[in-house]
Amino acid sequence: MTGRFPQVRPRRLRATPAMRRLVAETRLHPAELVLPMFIREGTASAIPISSMPGVQQHSLDSFRRALNEAAELGIGGVNLFGVPTTKDAEGSGATDPDGILNVAIRIAKEEVGDALVVQSDLCLDEFTDHGHCGVLAADGSVDNDATLLRYRDMAVAQAEAGAELVCMSGMMDGQIAAARDALDSAGHSGTALLAYSAKYASAFYGPFREAVASTLQGDRRTYQIDAADGRQGLREVLLDIEEGADIVMVKPAMSYLDVLARTADVSEVPVWAYQISGEYAMITAAAQNGWIDRDAAAMEALVGIKRAGADAILTYFAVDVARQLNQEAGLRTTGSTAAVSGVASTGKAPE
Repeated sequence: MTGRFPQVRPRRLRATPAMRRLVAETRLHPAELVLPMFIREGTASAIPISSMPGVQQHSLDSFRRALNEAAELGIGGVNLFGVPTTKDAEGSGATDPDGILNVAIRIAKEEVGDALVVQSDLCLDEFTDHGHCGVLAADGSVDNDATLLRYRDMAVAQAEAGAELVCMSGMMDGQIAAARDALDSAGHSGTALLAYSAKYASAFYGPFREAVASTLQGDRRTYQIDAADGRQGLREVLLDIEEGADIVMVKPAMSYLDVLARTADVSEVPVWAYQISGEYAMITAAAQNGWIDRDAAAMEALVGIKRAGADAILTYFAVDVARQLNQEAGLRTTGSTAAVSGVASTGKAPE
């Protein structure tokens, strides 16, 4: 016999649900989940997003209901995206106090601001008619430094609307330093900044384009990172921390777990990850075809992201997973042995 078998038997620690729960290395909690939400201007009712079954563009009324549901389930926060009815080259709706995103921030703060963190997306892509994350130069390229001026104004507008965490997703060089300076100068030194530090030019963003009614012309490869480049992602992380980011993030999660793990190893601030629209859509579509168990697959994917080093995860599964985790916790407190830790039990025989 080799490897000290039969004395050493790793299966001993997998024998029962209680044992697996006791020795679990990774645990997921509702407070570590953040729900991205889309709020559409001028709609009287929620509009389903066809490429993301179960996700909606909210009306203001459905938004309020969804906010309270999220708070009751104990998730950590909501990340808000606005879908305006009109767009222009400068994305002027992004800084309008009555623009849809700033209105949504105020509503969220009023409804659930004491129960969870109200986060706001700071990027111009939802508001520009060309769909890019910044303003364009005469030659059609994205003008980095001119865009920073718009980002400064956006950061202040979102903070004044009540955002507790402003999420810088545009991938412009120097954006964290610019927003930090603008916020501090305007008296909002208490407003935190999340940096979309390692944000990759991904094919998995497709459904998100529908969610924000994107009018993108071309692509974003001159400012989002190429999929082949892991070190560039880590470099962006370190630059954002130096500029004053309170939290750094890797996006997407699924194809970039190596970047996430390396970031977690070196970061002195919290590290988050975004399980993006395409990741959600793939799991949901496969489940709708009867190929996988949706709840089990979603839980496994999120546990994998957490295991790779994420302190919190933005996910469209946040409400469903929080409900599942809460139900399992309730079962355990009533003495049931049906629940497991880490990855939820589906009641099905393992493969």
